[in-house]
Amino acid sequence: MHFLEEFSIKPINTHLYQLAFTHESYSNEHGQSQCYNRLEFLGDAVLDLVVSEYLYKMDSSLTEGELTRMRANYVCKKALYTYSTELGLESYIKLGAGLKLTSRELDSVTADVFESLIGALYLDLGLETVKEFLNETVLPHIKNREVYHYDYKSELKELCDAEGLDLSYNLIREEGEPHNKIFTIEAIINGKRCGTGIGGSKKEAEQNAAKIALEKFKF
Repeated sequence: MHFLEEFSIKPINTHLYQLAFTHESYSNEHGQSQCYNRLEFLGDAVLDLVVSEYLYKMDSSLTEGELTRMRANYVCKKALYTYSTELGLESYIKLGAGLKLTSRELDSVTADVFESLIGALYLDLGLETVKEFLNETVLPHIKNREVYHYDYKSELKELCDAEGLDLSYNLIREEGEPHNKIFTIEAIINGKRCGTGIGGSKKEAEQNAAKIALEKFKF
């Protein structure tokens, strides 16, 4: 993996890095017991930690809510996809030969492998190496204040909490194949339907519902 050389990273356990790019479809086709999912889980937590620490030290005036929203912007799927493609990680992904992915699904896998790579780096070389790597790949995007995602749910919750209003989300509909689901969710404020959102995940649908509620609901 030549891109690691650009960051002066010398792997010890090369198997971890191979695993970081192995999709479940590939492992199933080749009788392998592991794929990148567990590394992605670990990498997600490590990335959250490093970004949280950087934001915390960056500006002491930021509130907990502001820190949470800023972190969400830099660890969302769109941001991860950007980091991944900048490194050309999509060319290392191993997919099953019979797998057919939609453009959305392929983008999601491309985002996933950035986190699984972080998981592999952490296990192989430790947190300091991860920090050095992220300092060159992720933190510049934070310094430039780039926007990938706006957390409408958190903003709506803060507004409702301030006004003493009850906020909840209700799943209206779930349709499509298991690998390509579409969710429809409504935002409910004090028993009133204030916005309906659609998305490829429940989180995305809730964000879209919250966005509409923010636009329509008058406090």
